[in-house]
Amino acid sequence: MNVVKDTIQSLRSMRTRQLAHQVINLGLIVTSALMIWKSLMVVTNSESPVVVVLSGSMEPAFQRGDILFLWLGHGSFRVGEIVVFKIEGRDIPIVHRVIKLHEKRDGRVDVLTKGDNNDVDDRGLYAPDQRWLNKKHIIGRAMGYLPYVGMVTIIMNDYPYLKYALIGLLGIFVLTSKNSAPP
Repeated sequence: MNVVKDTIQSLRSMRTRQLAHQVINLGLIVTSALMIWKSLMVVTNSESPVVVVLSGSMEPAFQRGDILFLWLGHGSFRVGEIVVFKIEGRDIPIVHRVIKLHEKRDGRVDVLTKGDNNDVDDRGLYAPDQRWLNKKHIIGRAMGYLPYVGMVTIIMNDYPYLKYALIGLLGIFVLTSKNSAPP
C-alpha cells in the first residue's frame, strides 16, 4: 500500500511543467509503438504482421502461445505452407497449413487449409457455401516464430482486468519516473 501512496505523492509533488513533460513522454511511447506496428504492416504487406497461436490445432508444429511472424508477399501459395487467414464474420485469425490448391481458368489460385492436429479440412470453418480460401482471406504466411512468448497475450485476454491493471501500472510508472536531466 505504501507504493500507491508514494506514487500519488509523487504525482502531487510534480510541477505542472514536469507533469506535462511526463504526459508527452507517455504519448511518444504510445505513438512510437503504433508507428513500429504500421511500419511492419508496410514491410510485410500484411494487415497483421505478428499473431499469437490461440489453439492446439497446429500441434506439433506450433503450440498454443507461440508468436508467429508473418509475411504475405506476392508469390503463389504452395501446398505445405502455413498461412494465417480470416473468415468473414469472425474476428480471430486462424493459423493452418495449405493442403490443396485449386487453380482457376483466369490464373487465380484458391487454397484449402487444415490444422495439423485436426482430422478434417477447414471447410467447416469457412463461411457458408465457401469451399476454398482466396488471396483476400489470407493475411500472411508464417515465416518464423517465438515459442510460448504469446502466453502473456492469451492470459491478458482471458483476464481483461489484469490487462487494464498492467497498462495502468505502466502508465503511472512512466508518469512518475524521474528524468536524469534537470527540469
